[in-house]
Amino acid sequence: MITYLYWFLLMAVVIGVFMGLGVRFNAWRPGFVAGGIIAVVGVLGYYFYLEQIFVKSYGGVMPIDAPAGRLHLGVTWKGDHLWVESWDPQKNICYFSEYSRSNLLQGSVEIHDCNPLRANGTVQATLQPAP
Repeated sequence: MITYLYWFLLMAVVIGVFMGLGVRFNAWRPGFVAGGIIAVVGVLGYYFYLEQIFVKSYGGVMPIDAPAGRLHLGVTWKGDHLWVESWDPQKNICYFSEYSRSNLLQGSVEIHDCNPLRANGTVQATLQPAP
């Protein structure tokens, strides 16, 4: 919900600046430039700083797709960074992947010979396709 409120307020400010400068002062070109700058700063600020804060603290929306061929196991927060655990049954490797703010500094941890479906190391599980 907070994500939608942010986008609504950003659009309102951009339109307000554009129309305010254009209609009030008959300065359409400066209004267009100022509105464009505010829009670019707002979009970049959201994706590079605010997205994970909104999701973690206020219940925002952040879609993440599991990599092809992997099964999703779980997620956890470490500070403002989201760590996603997935398992590749073909290679038998578990992956912990970090989704940091702005997705610039991302870490990844691989755990080899990791089979989360094995009980006490004695039972090999096989995956069956869903009906």
